[in-house]
Amino acid sequence: MAASHLRVLVVGAGIAGLAVARTLRLAGFRPEVTERSSGTDAPEIGLYLPGNAERALREIGLDDPVRPLGQVIRCQRFLDAQGRELCEVDLDKLWSGVGECRALPRSDLHRVLLSGAGGEVRYDTEVRALDLHRDGVTVTFGDGSRAGYDLVVGADGRRSAVRALAALGGPARPAGHVGYRGVVSGGPPLDDWTGLLGERAAFVAVPMGAGRLHCYADEVGSAPPADPLGRLRELFGGYGGPVPAILAAMDQVQVTRTDEVELGAWSRGRVVLVGDAAHATAPTLAQGAAMALEDALVLARSLSRSASVPEALDRYESRRRPRIKWVLDRTRDRDRTRDVPPPLRDPLLRIRGNRIFQEHYRLLVDPA
Repeated sequence: MAASHLRVLVVGAGIAGLAVARTLRLAGFRPEVTERSSGTDAPEIGLYLPGNAERALREIGLDDPVRPLGQVIRCQRFLDAQGRELCEVDLDKLWSGVGECRALPRSDLHRVLLSGAGGEVRYDTEVRALDLHRDGVTVTFGDGSRAGYDLVVGADGRRSAVRALAALGGPARPAGHVGYRGVVSGGPPLDDWTGLLGERAAFVAVPMGAGRLHCYADEVGSAPPADPLGRLRELFGGYGGPVPAILAAMDQVQVTRTDEVELGAWSRGRVVLVGDAAHATAPTLAQGAAMALEDALVLARSLSRSASVPEALDRYESRRRPRIKWVLDRTRDRDRTRDVPPPLRDPLLRIRGNRIFQEHYRLLVDPA
């Protein structure tokens, strides 16, 4: 295909959309990018990037600007609810030859991707309708204007409007957990990814440098509480290790229901989904950003190497589906360990935890 003549609209200017814009521009395309939000700063949250995310950033030429940001994480430590050691995973060994693991503010990664994407993002721009026809898509925007494209990429997250408008699937479904996120400054000093496993609940803290901790906790359930910080302190108030000092330093927290998106197809006509719009999972394996970056790489390669858009979309989906299924299945596997009573689970993890948790990433060590 002649890249310079293909009209591409990327809907969504988060990690997935900006990564797609970056990879398409590197391949010679000139995509337009729209975003329904205003682009103003959202509350800060942290992000943990496993080694395959760093490899994807390297492949799109953005590892250099990311390298000074956040903190490299070399070890995952799993503790019981009292703070006693269960097992450790050597991340340098696990991801050897792939990439470093890193924790950083999500906004820092977003700024790097925004700069790397090139071109302008049209904020406050809603996609209201998609008219699919054989050779393209006519898009109706929120202001009533219309434009034609050869390809529309839905990168608008787990509550994707593009997914619904293209009849590719309904709303995301609950994964069975309520998640709490926050960034803590002035908490206890930590060098490692540190997770405490309790009974049907878990608390994770990851250092991001400059005295900041990215914190994520969850519990089994589907209804976010009215007082998230109060619930977090109630739920984890009896935990040991670094948790008491973290809770004392935490002054705000975001709460969400964790959702999954699992679809029979990721494309219809000239519309295709990437990232969470196509395959959101619970954040247990911290693969959301990594899978979005890999999606962008594979989609750009598929478009560059195919004779037509339909052929490219078939190639993209067939390449990505086995890997995404692995992530979804391993996420569910790890989440099920939360439901095992600690007296049964914890002795097993002390003996085999290192091997069990490394196995969750085995396929992801290989390139996308």
